[in-house]
Amino acid sequence: MRMRMRPAVPALIAYRHALPRAGLRQVRFNSSVSSPAPQPRESPSPGQLPRTIASLLHPDARVPRHGQQGGSSNTPESVTIHGWIKSIRKMGRICFAHITDGSTATPLQAVLTKTQAAGLSTGSSVRVIGNWVESGAGSAQKHELRAEEVHLMGAADPNTYPLQKKYQSPEFLRSLPHLRSRIPGNSAILQLRSLISSNLTSFFAKKEFVQCYPPIITSSDCEGAGEVFTVASNEKGQEQFFKSPKYLTVSTQLHLEALAAALPRVWTLSPTFRAERSDTYRHLSEFYMLEAEVSFIETLDPLIGLIEDMIRGIVSELSTSRLGQELLELSGEERAQVEARWEGLLRSTRWKRLTYSSAIEVLQKEVQDGKATFQYPLEWGVSLQSEHEKYLAALFDGPVFVTDYPKQIKPFYMLPSATASPDSPTVACFDLLFPTVGELIGGSLREHRYDELLENMKTHGLVPTDGNMDEAGLKWYAELRKWGTVPHGGFGMGFDRLLCYLTAIENIREVVAFPRWVGRCDA
Repeated sequence: MRMRMRPAVPALIAYRHALPRAGLRQVRFNSSVSSPAPQPRESPSPGQLPRTIASLLHPDARVPRHGQQGGSSNTPESVTIHGWIKSIRKMGRICFAHITDGSTATPLQAVLTKTQAAGLSTGSSVRVIGNWVESGAGSAQKHELRAEEVHLMGAADPNTYPLQKKYQSPEFLRSLPHLRSRIPGNSAILQLRSLISSNLTSFFAKKEFVQCYPPIITSSDCEGAGEVFTVASNEKGQEQFFKSPKYLTVSTQLHLEALAAALPRVWTLSPTFRAERSDTYRHLSEFYMLEAEVSFIETLDPLIGLIEDMIRGIVSELSTSRLGQELLELSGEERAQVEARWEGLLRSTRWKRLTYSSAIEVLQKEVQDGKATFQYPLEWGVSLQSEHEKYLAALFDGPVFVTDYPKQIKPFYMLPSATASPDSPTVACFDLLFPTVGELIGGSLREHRYDELLENMKTHGLVPTDGNMDEAGLKWYAELRKWGTVPHGGFGMGFDRLLCYLTAIENIREVVAFPRWVGRCDA
């Protein structure tokens, strides 16, 4: 099986200006055909939020306001909309403007007079007041806005505005992080982040989890890899601000464990940071992690079941939402692939589970049978590389839980496996592998016994060999095992990697509004 190593360029993130368009046609403003009288002009109160374009184009997705029926009514409705000009076409005495406000990927078509369109160009921001009426035959949209008043709120010089009506590559758009969210695909990804965040909040609330907000500045490197950003004040000649070195968090796990000792089910969606000098399409220096901790569990099964329910719930809501349909339309040639990924995650069968030892055997057999070749060698006791993880997920045609990794390659806080052999010790942990992504989620049972945890910390050089915890930065973490300790476990999910999988975008920098990676922090 050959694995594609270079990311493709999905239509979702390349600006082709391929928005759904309403058909252009002739419009007569002084038609002799009578039409229903418009409703009174919409006059929002000072405390009312402006109306969105999505509420007009997709009225079934909202609760009608003040008895209004939006686009579903045959009676012209006087409305006010705000947005940015996506394109404008002049057809003799009239002009057709496509206006978007980010609430939907479909632009609203407004019919303007030549005078009203004067000074408008792509990128301009406008307020348009007019009548929302049925479109005539030949139009792609059922309704359109017949403008009565057009107010230019912010001009965009067509000679300097960079997002013009032409193809622009993801690489170029990445150099404009302050502007690229105006592109329909990027706007849709921002909405996707919001939709999934909302879904997660609801999911965990129903499971009686408490959402917590652990600190971003920490006194330790959770994973022990040393790839951390050090926090320092810019005051010259001053002592360290915190009296000892502090870092931007690489994981909130340790602090969540402390909170789980009081609230047995906790979760967070927080920014994390790693000073990893990897300039690949899979790495970021700042990214979001969903992390959860559960007390009073003694096997991995509750965590694995929770994860399956969580991801299925996310995909189920997405696949039936308006946003989901817009993402499919924006995906272009990748649409079939995106749909297949969603359908694969919604299968009723349980996701594949196998131990690390079994995974090594499977991969070695694939090599022996001439079905696979890998850059990195395979033997028991070494970490699975991305190429191995992706191959396993592809081989089993879906998500795969790999459990019970060797203790020597995992962090200090993991509990030994119940079936661990003295000769080949393993820990009660798992990685969830996704096709094309590799590891999406990592989790484990935590070592809840004080003496055993202390020995692990000594082995990893986190405390002096004499066991003097007063000199250890994780004294507080170890003390959780001294008073009322309980069996517990948790997991962490790369939120941005999940977005990549759901949208078939391989480069993780394209699903983050302002990506940071080694050498780049542009805005």
